[in-house]
Amino acid sequence: MSLLDMIGPVMIGPSSSHTAGACRLGLVAHHLLGEAPRQATIGLHASFAKTGRGHGTHLALVAGLLGYRPDDARLPHAFQEAQAAGLNCEFRDVDLGDVHPNTAHIDLRGEQQRLTLQGSSTGGGVIQVSQVQGLGVNFSGASPTVLLRYTDAVGMIARIASTVAADGVNIATLTCTRETRGGQALLAIELDQALSAEALAFLNRWPDVNWVRMLPKLMDG
Repeated sequence: MSLLDMIGPVMIGPSSSHTAGACRLGLVAHHLLGEAPRQATIGLHASFAKTGRGHGTHLALVAGLLGYRPDDARLPHAFQEAQAAGLNCEFRDVDLGDVHPNTAHIDLRGEQQRLTLQGSSTGGGVIQVSQVQGLGVNFSGASPTVLLRYTDAVGMIARIASTVAADGVNIATLTCTRETRGGQALLAIELDQALSAEALAFLNRWPDVNWVRMLPKLMDG
């Protein structure tokens, strides 16, 4: 058991699962969009839908979309901050099926980019992201994580892993999902440290790669 498990995350309250975790889900979407968000449609499932207002879930999700961390003093004013930043947010109650009760589905748009993300707040501020752009993933934000969306081809994962190794970075976990053989694929790699700007630029130049996102470590400790 870690110290985080015993005392919980550093955060603006009231609930680690409904506030800190929700904020981190929004923060993942913020980083993966790759530009300032302008429109967010957020589906809240089960417990998030039923008790979210009282626990600050709506505020926390919006704060994360703005790039605020769970301990940011601006979190209680996230709605006003969003209005000032030109971010319009709409919330809906949704049934996402057999998933964790603290799950949100986020559809986020900027001027040029659109991102969909689904993830759960599993307790103590810990999150699990299960879908990005409609494809399955499995990462928590506890480590720096690089995500790549690309056209499926023989040897792509090996080439990407070789680039990571050449950058002197170790892989902790790796998950990959593809639509169909030869279709769009999504690779999420949790790392011991972030990739260098040079390695990210190299990956971005590959003709089969649609986008690359480097997600920073989002968990304390």
